[in-house]
Amino acid sequence: MTAGPARQLALNMQLRDDATLASFLSAPALEPLLAALRGQATAAGEPLVFLHGPTGVGKSHLLQAACHLLPAASCYLPLAELRNLPGEDLLQGLESRQLVCLDDVDAVGGDDAWELALFHFCNRARAAGCRLLLSAAASPRQLSVTLPDLQSRLGWGPVFQLPGPDDERKQAILRFRARCRGLDMPAEVSRYLVSRAPRGLADLMRLLETLDSWSLAEQRALTVPFVKQTLGF
Repeated sequence: MTAGPARQLALNMQLRDDATLASFLSAPALEPLLAALRGQATAAGEPLVFLHGPTGVGKSHLLQAACHLLPAASCYLPLAELRNLPGEDLLQGLESRQLVCLDDVDAVGGDDAWELALFHFCNRARAAGCRLLLSAAASPRQLSVTLPDLQSRLGWGPVFQLPGPDDERKQAILRFRARCRGLDMPAEVSRYLVSRAPRGLADLMRLLETLDSWSLAEQRALTVPFVKQTLGF
């Protein structure tokens, strides 16, 4: 059977090249989660792992990083972007993959057709030995899901919470991601960015990308005056 346009779109979702475990700043409290993600790249890994937390804490980064561990045998679906497409069609046959990562599961909560499609897919994946990595804003028990059987399946495996980062961790993440790009970001620059720029991590990462481009083009180090000149604040 030929895949339809919706399914082709799902299977062609591109992973960010920089979304890897190596570019994720860990912390002692997150090591069990990272170990579980690495474990899912093996046959002995958890059949289902669920992680949750507010926007901008790195959920999408980690799901894509997990897919990078199995580039030829995994699939990443951002459900917030795909929720207007038929879930049954998108999920059909994906249990043949070793790993399927479903981002923003809460985006399809309350949609009867999507919930039923997810319920059947979880059952097929378990039977086929396909491992699932799921993310949402809330834990399975707190999700607005109307199908009780689906809610129970979302909690089949370990559940991990990603806490929202405070300003100190945001600064640490900025400096770490700058180092991943080969940039030296002094502490005063990270403090300035976190205090003056939009506070979301995704926004800060976009600003870092801009600074990286301008720093390379002008062959200048990252300093507060350079940031002010480049970003206008």
